[in-house]
Amino acid sequence: MANPVLIEVLRGAIVESAHRGAVAVLDADGNTVLEIGDTSRPVFPRSAVKAIQALPLVESGAADAYGFGNRELALACASHSGEPAHVELARSMLAKAGLDGSALECGTHWPSNHDAEIALARAGGLPNALHNNCSGKHSGFLCTCVHSGIDHRGYVKAGHGLQEMVRDAMQSVTGAVHGPDERATDGCSIPTYAVPLRSFALGFARMATGRGFGPERAKAAKRLLTACMAEPFFVAGTGRADVLLMDAAPGRIFAKGGAEGVHCAAIPELGLGVAVKCDDGAGRAGDAIAAAVLAKLLHKDDAIAAKLLELANAPIESRVGARVGALRPTEALN
Repeated sequence: MANPVLIEVLRGAIVESAHRGAVAVLDADGNTVLEIGDTSRPVFPRSAVKAIQALPLVESGAADAYGFGNRELALACASHSGEPAHVELARSMLAKAGLDGSALECGTHWPSNHDAEIALARAGGLPNALHNNCSGKHSGFLCTCVHSGIDHRGYVKAGHGLQEMVRDAMQSVTGAVHGPDERATDGCSIPTYAVPLRSFALGFARMATGRGFGPERAKAAKRLLTACMAEPFFVAGTGRADVLLMDAAPGRIFAKGGAEGVHCAAIPELGLGVAVKCDDGAGRAGDAIAAAVLAKLLHKDDAIAAKLLELANAPIESRVGARVGALRPTEALN
């Protein structure tokens, strides 16, 4: 079935474009709280599931062995902007395991934060793997390898001991099969698996509540989500959607976006997990859908709902800063 239009893009008062998508909100028992569109369609979650992928870092004992606090754990779940604080923290994480940036196999790109990119270029520098938005996640992977006595070389490949730990965590938490038929390669070279959207909502409801987990996994999941909510800057960066969503309700919302219009979230106090997918892969629409859904779920708190709706109705500005349009959630999200 065709997914409904969830976000319209206005220029003036006229709809210039529209974004279709799907939304799944589940509790930890698998009950559907909200469903829009086809949530059984397999999607690649991309970076939206990094908190689940970070479970082996905590469960293996590596996080404790290296003295990681909230900032390090948040960075292990991050798609950061390559700002100096992100780069230095990733470097510090690796150093605690006796490694440096040369061990990273995530590839290199310029910082996505404009100011950080310009500062690096003006200084005559070039980006390295520590600037990669996934370097925190990969630093966590490497620390897990070293602490667990696993050869870290080739850690991004399917079948490597580290990736088997990650795959097992993803499969267990989401309840969906993560096998060769579902597997492709993510932008940072690790395996990514296409499974039903609703599986990710279930996974984050479980992460938020610990329901269905043993004591150690429940503790690790809570620790990771708590770290992200405590240090949202290290999950993303200055002005990024994940930071804005978590700052709208400090300590009450976990949010993590991924490429191609995917966003996952959790509301621990309600025991709910959220997963959204914008069909055309537009990140701005995925962010707006997530904000609108979170506002709907937290409607009893007028102040928080208002902040989230403001994010869902993000303005569009001209080159001189004048407001010339906006995103607008459709009736399907009301």
